[in-house]
Amino acid sequence: MGTYEIKLNGKNVKVEADADTPMLWAVRDIVGLTGTKYGCGMAQCGACTMLADGEPIRSCVTPISAAIGKSITTIEGLDSKVGEVVKKAWQELSVPQCGFCQSGQILAATALLTKKAQPNEADVNAAMSGNICRCGTYNEIKDAISKASSVLKAGV
Repeated sequence: MGTYEIKLNGKNVKVEADADTPMLWAVRDIVGLTGTKYGCGMAQCGACTMLADGEPIRSCVTPISAAIGKSITTIEGLDSKVGEVVKKAWQELSVPQCGFCQSGQILAATALLTKKAQPNEADVNAAMSGNICRCGTYNEIKDAISKASSVLKAGV
């Protein structure tokens, strides 16, 4: 057991945990931010996606010790301009059905649009391929990414 100071959603947070405690459980159970979901526990579904220095990570298999020195963002702390545009597009197009996977989907889309504001279809497919939606809202997700991209292009 150790104490790990991590930068979570822009704030320094101390977490007491074993070095191999997955980020998912450290953030959900110890810090109390429950927006990130547990899906498969094997880094296959994307429900547990967080951003580490802007890059999507699977928090169910990433140990808390790997977060030291990185800026970790969860859905609760997603407040960048791109993140706000993505969340608004998701809301306007009523993307979620059950909503379980949506925090991971939104974070993955935000990472994509932060790197490439005008992605082509192949870029979107590659960036989102690791995120599974049990409800099958893939077309709605792609539409929301397209809408967010258009808003970013317009500079709004």
